Order: sequence, then C-alpha cells, then structure tokens
Amino acid sequence: MSAKTEMIESRAEALIQPVIEENQFELVDVEYVKEAGEWYLRAYIDKPGGVTVDDCEKVSRAFEARLDEADLIADAYILEVSSPGLDRPLKKEKDYRRAMGKEIELHTYKPVDGEKQFFGTLQEFDADSVTIRTEEEQTRTFLKKDLALIRMAVFF
Repeated sequence: MSAKTEMIESRAEALIQPVIEENQFELVDVEYVKEAGEWYLRAYIDKPGGVTVDDCEKVSRAFEARLDEADLIADAYILEVSSPGLDRPLKKEKDYRRAMGKEIELHTYKPVDGEKQFFGTLQEFDADSVTIRTEEEQTRTFLKKDLALIRMAVFF
C-alpha cells in the first residue's frame, strides 16, 4: 500500500468517524483502492442486527459532504458505503476478538501440506499469528504474513 493510499484511508476514517458515532454504528474498515481503472473509496459499517440500505445512504450522504468540504481526494473516485458482509475479513484486533471461538477461513499464499485453504475455530491470535482448531481436532498456527485472507467462515 502506498503512503498516499494510507494517508487517504486514515484521513477518510477520521472524517467518517463522527458520522459513525452520531448514528451508533461501528466502522469496520475504510479502503481506497483502484479496480479496473477506477478509484473507489469504501467504508464498511455495521451495527447489531445488521445495516440497511437506508443506513448506508444516510452515512454516505453525510460522509460525502465531509469529504467535499475537506477536499481530501484530488482524483475522481466512487464512494461506496456498505455492510462488510457475513464473510467479513478479519483485519483489526476487535475483529479477531469478535471471532474468538467461531469458525474462520484462512487462505495461504503458498500451499501448506498441499493445501491453501483451511477452516477452523479461532483459538488464539496475536500481532503475528493465528491459531485454529480444525474439524479433526488438530491445532494449527499460521503466521499472518503467510496468509492471503482471513475471514469469518460462512456455511449454507
């Protein structure tokens, strides 16, 4: 991630935080990414019971006004405010705490014992590693730097 991207995400998070607090939501994440030639500024919000389209619209309008006033981003971009979804990635310590004892999905960059995808109950975590208990009752520890994705597992 570039320094410019980090700065925009950090300042955007500071701009949206009062809107989040006023409406008693949780700010899950803010990301500024380029996809298919377009820049996107995304804010993921949540609340107990989940967020509605109206919640997203309310936050989006207030956030957009603050962004325009701050003139934060010089490039053209698309603003999106949405729910993080059921399969939300685990990024912050609060995400890991919330996921303790729950089923998560891990994807590694390189195969481990011939596999790149693992499921298990989150047992422990720290700044550098994640430990799960698999369905076979095995305890496995992974270094976060070796993980391409860590998210809540969703089974239908």
